[in-house]
Amino acid sequence: MPIKIPSDLPALDVLLQENIFAMDSNRAASQNIRPLEVGILNLMPNKIETEIQILRLLSNTPIQINVDLIRFDEATPKNTSKSHMDAFYHEFSEVSDKNYDGWIVTGAPLGMLEYEDVKYWDKMTELLDWAEENVQSTIFLCWAAHAAMYHFYGVQRQLRTNKLSGVFEHDVLHPNDELMRGFDPRFWAPHSRVGEILKQDYEKVPGLSILAQSAEAGTYISATDDRRLVFITGHPEYDSNTLAQEYERDVEAGFEPVVPENYFTDNDPTKEPIVRWKSHGNLLLTNWLNHYVYQNTPYDLSTLRRREC
Repeated sequence: MPIKIPSDLPALDVLLQENIFAMDSNRAASQNIRPLEVGILNLMPNKIETEIQILRLLSNTPIQINVDLIRFDEATPKNTSKSHMDAFYHEFSEVSDKNYDGWIVTGAPLGMLEYEDVKYWDKMTELLDWAEENVQSTIFLCWAAHAAMYHFYGVQRQLRTNKLSGVFEHDVLHPNDELMRGFDPRFWAPHSRVGEILKQDYEKVPGLSILAQSAEAGTYISATDDRRLVFITGHPEYDSNTLAQEYERDVEAGFEPVVPENYFTDNDPTKEPIVRWKSHGNLLLTNWLNHYVYQNTPYDLSTLRRREC
């Protein structure tokens, strides 16, 4: 997929080295098509790393995409420079008058906080309500998936005794759903979180289906029947070494973290990770763009309607 991103975005060099097709504004303007408009609300501390991970997953269909990187305010995250944020990110207030084909809301290291104690919770709820009327389909990852379930349906997460960290096997529950098209009946995916929502709490929500789940990690993918909201409790975007970096960070901070399960060779943190989730991570985002977004979005985005709950 040709993804249109700024020519000086650091992610571009990485993507080009991986032979991923990205284009600048002039090349994009020469193509007489309507590209998909996709927004990414990046809540992760290391913005550049997350940008690369998600842009990589958006690169595998032949549809042109315009990507907007979004933030809530002008605050500079400690792991990303102010110059980067100012150059490449729009504040949500600057794009809230637009309509989008798709949005991706990333996770955030906020699992121990009550939602109302999150400093940008008011802006988060404003965005969630806005997306119902202005976005064809929105993916919520990890913390954002739990936050969206709480806001839309009043479903509260529970805190685990130990952090769930590792790569877990999952079962496809609805193989005929387009989001699961081409998935193996059992597949692997990474998780890294302290919260969980019980399966029976998902099942109480009308118009919501659990599409994939794990015996160890619980519900992984769920979606509304109208395909407008997708909740993913794990991290299909993670690089090979992301869980290792998180583990090493927590060790250095003195947290005594559990070793990520089913991840390091022989479960030994001194050995290389076993990578077995990337194909399904790519397929998941490709299916979302094709079937939940492209096949359902109106040509004129101004005709989008608010979800019928």
